[in-house]
Amino acid sequence: MKMRLHFKLPVSFIKEGKKFIAYTPALDLSTTGDSFEQARGRFEDVVDIFFEEVVKKGTLDKVLADYGWTKINKNWSPPVAIGQENLPVCVGG
Repeated sequence: MKMRLHFKLPVSFIKEGKKFIAYTPALDLSTTGDSFEQARGRFEDVVDIFFEEVVKKGTLDKVLADYGWTKINKNWSPPVAIGQENLPVCVGG
């Protein structure tokens, strides 16, 4: 039996040198690509693999709960990002 999940997943895209990185804190998953489109496509693939594996192992509910997801009426929702800031940091003395 195939499981079908629908949700919006927050994803950050970062350019580091010539590479593009796709990352979601909601699952702590990331991947890279040589272009934005490649990183996005690879990210979709890694998310599919992630969910296939946790469903196969029977650990979907535990894993999502551990990542802070909420389940309402049998539907899972990822944590909601409320903002992003560049904060000043001083390291050392």
